[in-house]
Amino acid sequence: MPIDNKTIAVLMGGPGSEREVSLVSGKSVAGALVECGAHVTEVDLKGDDLNLPDDVDLVFNVIHGTFGEDGSLQKMLNSRRIPYTGAGASSSELAFDKGLSKKKFAESGVPTPVFEFIAAKPGELPSMPLPYVIKPPREGSSVGVHIVHDQEQTGEALEDVSKYDLVALVEEFISGKELTVGILDGEALPVVDIQPRSGFYDMQNKYPWLGGGDGSDYYCPADLDDDTTRRVQEAALHAHQSLGVEIYSRVDVILSPEGIPYVLEVNTIPGMTETSLLPKAALSAGYDFPCLCERIAELSMDLRKR
Repeated sequence: MPIDNKTIAVLMGGPGSEREVSLVSGKSVAGALVECGAHVTEVDLKGDDLNLPDDVDLVFNVIHGTFGEDGSLQKMLNSRRIPYTGAGASSSELAFDKGLSKKKFAESGVPTPVFEFIAAKPGELPSMPLPYVIKPPREGSSVGVHIVHDQEQTGEALEDVSKYDLVALVEEFISGKELTVGILDGEALPVVDIQPRSGFYDMQNKYPWLGGGDGSDYYCPADLDDDTTRRVQEAALHAHQSLGVEIYSRVDVILSPEGIPYVLEVNTIPGMTETSLLPKAALSAGYDFPCLCERIAELSMDLRKR
């Protein structure tokens, strides 16, 4: 369904920890949709009150993290019968909650690091050997993620995670290439190789303009042989499909030195500026940024109309 002359509300901001990133994504998407001929209204959500203009043909959801990506917004839009972009309520909730998604990966045979859950309080210790990764199960953009090499760091990591959740997800630490794979309309896009200039790919190195990080370098398509590329893309697509995610996503993968792709998570509302990772992959596949936004909008309107 063409978006020319359609009225599209671009939702951005939100109440979560990724608010500032979402505002940048939202402005970028709004500009791209205007370029494609749509009538665009920018809506900055500061809480969970959803006030939309009348006669909206589509909501383009660019609220990263809490409320926008966890199924809450999707349930509200479903109840009001307003079409929206991307994953539905059930798949959003499943992908956003790493506890639920990791269990689904295990059931579906998606390769993923060994994991367990412990209480997010000092004094608790994982049963797996060091090194391991400790993170909150319901946050995005590597918020609250700690790579723990020394047991003395565990208490500090859990104390930080406790700011976000009562439970901590502990994963086996896999050292290797940090990759990400965009999925669009059931197809895996070219693989992006992420190389942080220092440390690991945390919030500061993802968004150095927020302050405190050295940034990262990105290579797309990643310098991998054809067989490895295929295995990484297949693992990412398998993860996307195992959670029932609609339209598009971005799947984060660690490629071990042995060449095994381990899926970390599926992002249903990935960054959407012209320099974000999904748009980088889409550009390599022949979709410029306005074309990518238009395609997501068209696929979403067709799906929700059915």
